[in-house]
Amino acid sequence: MKQKLFILLILSFLTLNKTFADEKFNLGKEIFLNAGNCATCHSLKDAGSIANVGPNLNEIRPDLGRVIISVTNGAGVMPSYLGILSQDEIDAVAYYVSEASMN
Repeated sequence: MKQKLFILLILSFLTLNKTFADEKFNLGKEIFLNAGNCATCHSLKDAGSIANVGPNLNEIRPDLGRVIISVTNGAGVMPSYLGILSQDEIDAVAYYVSEASMN
């Protein structure tokens, strides 16, 4: 009985964790394409964006921390989005870019 309960709890946790991750991924994609205007400058296959102003995200495959820093502080000609996007939006778009660029 305890073993069945333990397995059920593990499966529930994995399912919920995946659901939250998918929501964050989808929100990040929405921000990338719209509010963040990222697709204007960056190529990213998952988003269907082809641009040549900023780095091709499929090629550089930035990790989560690197994207958060770049979106928050700006990088090169890219402006800071601090104050334009909320911290939750910055986290979501960073999660999306870091995950989508790995595929």
